[in-house]
Amino acid sequence: MTNPPARPTKSSTVPPRPGAYRRPALAGTSKPTRRRRLFWLTIIVSTLGSVAVGLAFGLGGSATEAFAGPPGPEGIPLEVGAPIAPETSAASGQTVRGVQCDAGEEVVYHIHTHLAIYVNGVLRPVPPGIGIVSPVAQATAEGPFYEATQCYYWLHVHAQDGVIHIESPTVRAYSLGDFFAIWVQPLSSAQVGPVTGRLSVFVDGRRYYANPANIPLRSHEDIQIDVGTPIVPPKTIDWAATNL
Repeated sequence: MTNPPARPTKSSTVPPRPGAYRRPALAGTSKPTRRRRLFWLTIIVSTLGSVAVGLAFGLGGSATEAFAGPPGPEGIPLEVGAPIAPETSAASGQTVRGVQCDAGEEVVYHIHTHLAIYVNGVLRPVPPGIGIVSPVAQATAEGPFYEATQCYYWLHVHAQDGVIHIESPTVRAYSLGDFFAIWVQPLSSAQVGPVTGRLSVFVDGRRYYANPANIPLRSHEDIQIDVGTPIVPPKTIDWAATNL
C-alpha cells in the first residue's frame, strides 16, 4: 500500500503574523520577561514530573495498579501476595457465633461476597481454607480449590480469590465479623488480623465509616479494607463472568 502524501505543516501553509517572531532575549532581559520564563519553566518541569510518576505507576510502583492475578477456579481473579494471616488460625469444628460446621455444604441460603485487604497499598490475600476444617487442595487448571475432609462452616473460602461462600441451612444475616470470628482473627475500626492502623473501608465502591465487623455479607457484594496509605481505589468484581 502506498503511503498518503505528507500533510503540509502549518508553517508552510499559513504565513506568520507580522511581528509574531521575537528574537531571543540576551543577558540584559528585563525582570518581567525573566518571571514569565520562570513561570513557564515551572509548568514544564511539573508536567514532566507528573508524566514520570504516571509511567512509574504504570510500571508497577503504584497502589492503583491491578494486583490481582489470573482468573481462578471460580472465575474470580486470584489474589496474589502474602496472606494477611494464616488459614491455620481458623476454628477447627466448634460452633462460632451460632455458626456450625457441617459434614456437607448447605444450599438453602447460598450467596457470595468478595473481600480484598490492602496494607499500605499492597494486597494481602485472604487465604483459602478458612471455614473448611482439614482442607485438602483439589488441582484444577485454574489453580487449587480447597474442600473439607471433616466439615464446612456456613462461612468459608474455597480458593485464594477473596470469595466468601455463605452456605447456610436457613436464611439469616451474617456479618464480616462472623467470618473473622471463624478465622479467629481480630477485626475492628483500627485492626485487621495482626495489622493495626487507620482503616479506609469500602462497600461496593462506597465509603463505609462504621466498624467493619458490622458489615453485612450480601450477595455479590464487594468489600475492600485499606490499612494505612496509599488508599487503593476500590475495585469491583465482574460477577457476571463467573458461575457464582
